[in-house]
Amino acid sequence: QVQLVESGGGLGQAGDSLRLSCAASGRTFSMSAMCWVRQAPGKEREFVGAMYWNGPGRDYGDSVKERFTISRDNAKSTKYLQMNSLVHEETADYYCAARGLRIGSSLRDDYDYWGKGTQVTVSS
Repeated sequence: QVQLVESGGGLGQAGDSLRLSCAASGRTFSMSAMCWVRQAPGKEREFVGAMYWNGPGRDYGDSVKERFTISRDNAKSTKYLQMNSLVHEETADYYCAARGLRIGSSLRDDYDYWGKGTQVTVSS
């Protein structure tokens, strides 16, 4: 089992930056990738970005490219989502997820473990 805990959400204004954290514990040695998704009230879940657990590959949703960056601190078993130039429409609950090895799967799919989310509110 793997446990994920998000933090760093809060209230910001349009144009602000926020950094979310995803602290992982448990059998993290078996994980191969992680992702961030978000879900705004009344809307479907949206892919934000993903990375391999230890490798260099990244994938970002079209709406956040050039503004959001995923990174890691292996010593802290923590992944980060740096969000810049936030807009009101990005108000949502943000979740991180992790998965074990998947042969041939997109970084966007097929996650096993999920955190409970952290809320981000961006005022206009």
